[in-house]
Amino acid sequence: MNQKIPLSWLQLTREKTRLAVALAGIAFADILMFMQLGFRDALYYSNVRLHTSLQGDIVLINSQSNALLAMKSFSQRRLYKALDLQAVQSVHPIYLDYTSWKNPVTGRPRNILIFGINPEVNLLNLPGVQENLDKVKLPDVVLYDRSSRVEYGPIATNFEQGKTVTAEVRRRQVKVGGLFTLGASFGADGNLITSDVNFLRIFTNRQRGLVDIGLIRLKPGANTTVVVQNLRKYLPQDINVLTKQEFIDFERNYWASGTAIGFIFTLGTIMGFIVGTVIVYQILYTEVTDHLAEYATLKAIGYTQKYLLIVILQEALLLAILGYVPGFTFTMFLYQRAREATLLPVFMSFERAVMVLIMTIVMCFISGAIAVRKLRSADPADIF
Repeated sequence: MNQKIPLSWLQLTREKTRLAVALAGIAFADILMFMQLGFRDALYYSNVRLHTSLQGDIVLINSQSNALLAMKSFSQRRLYKALDLQAVQSVHPIYLDYTSWKNPVTGRPRNILIFGINPEVNLLNLPGVQENLDKVKLPDVVLYDRSSRVEYGPIATNFEQGKTVTAEVRRRQVKVGGLFTLGASFGADGNLITSDVNFLRIFTNRQRGLVDIGLIRLKPGANTTVVVQNLRKYLPQDINVLTKQEFIDFERNYWASGTAIGFIFTLGTIMGFIVGTVIVYQILYTEVTDHLAEYATLKAIGYTQKYLLIVILQEALLLAILGYVPGFTFTMFLYQRAREATLLPVFMSFERAVMVLIMTIVMCFISGAIAVRKLRSADPADIF
């Protein structure tokens, strides 16, 4: 019966305590890699949800703008100049800025991101925006992001209960006229949408006509790439002309390479990989050392170094798979807790699950390849 059981499995299960410690170490390394990659992807995804929701083909921004949280205004005359191109159907200015929102219950202020758009046209493909746009035509009425952090107060709960919800925004009293869903990000914990007129009422220091984003819709059948190239030649150099996807990539690249956050999450993933490699190496090295005499015996009766190497690599593969399962399971629990605590989109993806599995197998194979060097000292002459 035992002859059908692989030697690698018998070696691993002989010391069950050691096996449990090894699996715990691999699971820990997997969890570390999963969490770092999860937070990194949540960082990227949360900060481009607005960009993805834009209902347009081309985006104009100031060439000095770095990201959504550091936008520079530009004259809307640049935007309207795009109408000179025959392929352009319509243009739409968007205002955005950060300001203070005072929690109506505790009175504590907290920064919030406000978007000002023309309520006659829905520019944002977000749940709750289309059906509530008419409400922001009224003075000092805003739409509140139901996915904002709880520190802003029980706004969504009170509104859904039919209560009149008011709050102070930049020392101006506003009324919540509806709810929409965008979600918190690393750049903003909460969001508001209102009309361009109300936006300028709140930000009295902002000059009408200086916008932050220009959205362009093209006529059906127009070639976006060609229009972008023509606009880049036609408009002054102080305007950056981007396709919608380029605008998404623009924001993503900022967080990936323009800040320390993206680097930190990537470094954390690498550290998890290194930690796992060291743990597995220690386990396999100890395994080889403890059974050095047995390996020497196998050599003496004719087994080759290649066969012993395969045994060790089989052990590494078994450790990788067995350690991955609890790591993946516990990560799902941690992802859920992280979503509840931060309201960030921390979800498991198929690509990430496969990537970490491959990294775990590679990690264990590297450890096995290093540990197997000890087998060279398994000399049958020392035994017989």
